Amino acid sequence: MNETQLGEAAAQALRAKNLLDNELLSEAFKSLEDSYAAAWRATGIDDVAAREKLFLAINIVGKVRDHLSSIVAGGKLAQAELKELARTAERRKRFGIV
Repeated sequence: MNETQLGEAAAQALRAKNLLDNELLSEAFKSLEDSYAAAWRATGIDDVAAREKLFLAINIVGKVRDHLSSIVAGGKLAQAELKELARTAERRKRFGIV
């Protein structure tokens, strides 16, 4: 990745972290999971299709949360790479390589 892409990844990670830290969004995830689980438990014994759809819905909520977490993790790596690039550029400048 070049510096622009790394900067964009770091910025996107900050936005994703803000979303994950947002109390309203966290409550929405929890509420959805709880309501899907309650509906899943309330399905009739013969209602296999409804249980499968609710099971998928519960998992999708988790996948959205996991996706945001992976963006945050990727942004941390991008930030570390940007710091290393800056250190390398500073060393080259100091020793007259650039």
